[in-house]
Amino acid sequence: MFKSIFSNSFGILTSRITGLARDILMTSALGANVWSDVFFMAFKFPNLFRRIFAEGSFTQSFMPSYIASRQKSVFAVAIFIRFMLFIIALSLLVTLFPGFFTKILAWDWNADLIAKTAPLTIINFWYLDLIFIVTFLGTLLQHREHFFTTAFSTVWLNIAMIAALILFAHSDPKIIVYALSFSILAGGVFQVITHLYTMRQKGLMKLLIGGWKYRKTKDVKAEESKFSSLFFPSVLGNSTAQIASFIDTSLASFLAAGSVSYLFYANRIFQLPFAIIALAITTALFPAIAKAINNDNHTLAFQNLHKAFWLLSALLALSVLGGTLLSEPIIWLLFERGAFTIQDTHNTANVLMMYMVGLVPFGLAKLFSLYLYAMHKHIKAAKIAAASLIINIICSLILMKPLGAAGLALAGSIGGAVQMVLTIREVGWNIFFDLLKTRFSLYFVIGSALFAVTFYALNNFLIHLIR
Repeated sequence: MFKSIFSNSFGILTSRITGLARDILMTSALGANVWSDVFFMAFKFPNLFRRIFAEGSFTQSFMPSYIASRQKSVFAVAIFIRFMLFIIALSLLVTLFPGFFTKILAWDWNADLIAKTAPLTIINFWYLDLIFIVTFLGTLLQHREHFFTTAFSTVWLNIAMIAALILFAHSDPKIIVYALSFSILAGGVFQVITHLYTMRQKGLMKLLIGGWKYRKTKDVKAEESKFSSLFFPSVLGNSTAQIASFIDTSLASFLAAGSVSYLFYANRIFQLPFAIIALAITTALFPAIAKAINNDNHTLAFQNLHKAFWLLSALLALSVLGGTLLSEPIIWLLFERGAFTIQDTHNTANVLMMYMVGLVPFGLAKLFSLYLYAMHKHIKAAKIAAASLIINIICSLILMKPLGAAGLALAGSIGGAVQMVLTIREVGWNIFFDLLKTRFSLYFVIGSALFAVTFYALNNFLIHLIR
């Protein structure tokens, strides 16, 4: 398990580093102007669908159904064909009516901006077709406990975009955004090729070939129906984070100037430990727990949960201490230059600290939700996610006036804590307390105290140094 976690974390870390390099080059080449807005809006549509529809929702629904299936190859091919046909049809619809779909997101833009964005919307949307193939193949690889290829594959997207930015750095902004759009498709093609190569290396191509060959002779309608009943609640459960982010951005626009930027920069830092630690560990753990529960081996499932729980808690707690006590030096080091002032650093650091309050709850909620998905309780997970979203919105409205952007971040953390409590309650408090009744709990408390003292001293030194 630890090998899978390490390979997954390393792949995600590499992807994030190349993504940071891409963002730096993009800022240098495009700046902030009408063409940068046009590009980001065109890429927003497929990116939104990718996050809500293709990645977490599909894997969390497909994996338990695939494990339980008696005709795995036929079931896999049947689901792939169903989704692929739907996504291709959707892409063709966007190609035929790009202005209409662009207007859905950019509803306040004028006709000229819509006309500039529509052709780019067509190009960018086809990335969704490629990323679904990547998600589908990646889920099959995860079932074989191979995670590195999927975690690393986003690097190809970043490299393709970096190459486009370097080649067209001194071109007209319109040419740059078109080059970036085509580079996204090129990166998607490389991601698919990488997964197909790994599938062949792992001997999984035979599974897909067999599923296609016997697709008309095996009846998997009942399994397809069960999968569908799991998928749509999973979409709802995974979309709440995107909805919350959208609402926070909208509410921040009513606050002091710079509030939207404070949220954006702080969240980028928050997402780094969350992705490298929480997402990497839970992604690597999910197949093992799903298989154990499917085999009615709850003892093995608990053992895997136990190992992951303390590793996740320790690493996230360390990140919380570092991110909270070193928030201002971190923001200063990464962002304080040019138009980004000392006051901006201070304000962003406050937002980051409020985000960090929710890092452990969000991570544990993600971990324990694996049990719900593995036990096919997707509807319950969706209801819990919806409840946490409602609490998040209420707290945002209450806290945004007295605390500003930091209040919105704190509201998100409160929503994460609610989601954690409700998820643990559904899984069973007895399981949670059994995890706490181990020798690791004492080591955890002592270690946390030592790290807190260390980070506090380091924070005071760095603040004195930079000011």
